Amino acid sequence: MNVVLVVDVTKLKDKEIFNKHLKKEGFVPIKGEPFAYNGEAHTHLFNTRAYILEVVSKALGKTYFDSCKIMFQIGDNPMEVYVYNKEKNDFLEISA
Repeated sequence: MNVVLVVDVTKLKDKEIFNKHLKKEGFVPIKGEPFAYNGEAHTHLFNTRAYILEVVSKALGKTYFDSCKIMFQIGDNPMEVYVYNKEKNDFLEISA
């Protein structure tokens, strides 16, 4: 399944390090979009969601940033929006 990931990050210190980690994990930047990425999922929906959250968390951990929200779609399934909680070093789902 195709995965589309959109990242809304403020004051990211080193975009190159961030992108390098995402690319290593299979997320390729979408040309012309500053923080949008494509990838392929080969596991179940919930495993893919957990993987995306983990990959972005690790990428954020490699550089400084103020805040981050992500949203993504796995195949035809749009997922929830998540915000990064720096105190917990993890993403939390934003309630609709």
